[in-house]
Amino acid sequence: MAHYENLLPSNGQWKQDITNWLQEDVPSFDYGGFVVGSDQKAATLFCKQDGYLSGVPFANEVFKQCELQVEWYFQEGDQLLISKAPQGKLPVAKVTGKAKDVLLAERTALNILSRSSGIATSSRRLMEAAKSVGYRGTIAGTRKTTPGLRRLEKYSMLVGGCDPHRYDLSSMVMLKDNHIWSTGSITNAVYAARRVCGFAVKIEVECQSEQEADEAIEAGADVIMLDNFEPEGLKICASSLKTKWKGQREFLLECSGGLKLDNLQGYLCPEIDIYSTSSIHQGTGVVDFSLKIDH
Repeated sequence: MAHYENLLPSNGQWKQDITNWLQEDVPSFDYGGFVVGSDQKAATLFCKQDGYLSGVPFANEVFKQCELQVEWYFQEGDQLLISKAPQGKLPVAKVTGKAKDVLLAERTALNILSRSSGIATSSRRLMEAAKSVGYRGTIAGTRKTTPGLRRLEKYSMLVGGCDPHRYDLSSMVMLKDNHIWSTGSITNAVYAARRVCGFAVKIEVECQSEQEADEAIEAGADVIMLDNFEPEGLKICASSLKTKWKGQREFLLECSGGLKLDNLQGYLCPEIDIYSTSSIHQGTGVVDFSLKIDH
């Protein structure tokens, strides 16, 4: 069993994010907390939609900062099937503590779990769709994450089985059309990038044609992104590049641009090493959770 919580450092900024989110929810007085008081209560965390559980370490930090105890019935990454639950509500965890603290933690924890599980679920479904037709390469997310939620969203992709791609601008050099236009050519951009990023950081170049890909490969790019190709044109170009440069250059081919669950299989081919898409995290649905005081 993968222990995804080990990805998160013990003294990481992510814990401060939780503190900030809780403070955002109660910046002055907790009127609801006054109403319910400090009696000890138990509450059940329910899942009300099929999906995959993700975000448990983040929710645990919410409960910890609110001085609550939590017992989980499922582990991170587990599939949650509502068909196996009475009345369409699957008990996922038990939360205990002061009533006011349970309600203080409620919405922040639920929002985190819903968003994280939604991304993990869409990631898992896309990966499974690719594997079902024999694809054995990499399915990756993109940097089109929600400001302030990148850590949670990239983490959720991993739980769902997808590659998170580069985390930020320092993780890998990606030279897109604006970089090329600003420097005059793909070759100029790749050479400038290599001077500063050294051997340890990969350089990726976004290409709109086979000719641009040839220039990027010749210049020494590590990853060639074939961007916004039609399915058949993509397969022809990818096969041509891998055949043409075999034994001369080492590089990875990536495909990006409009890839979704309903059209992915049409783009899949063994010559493409990486398929990247924002559809697994941008505009995805959430998995519905609720927290109910036992009574």
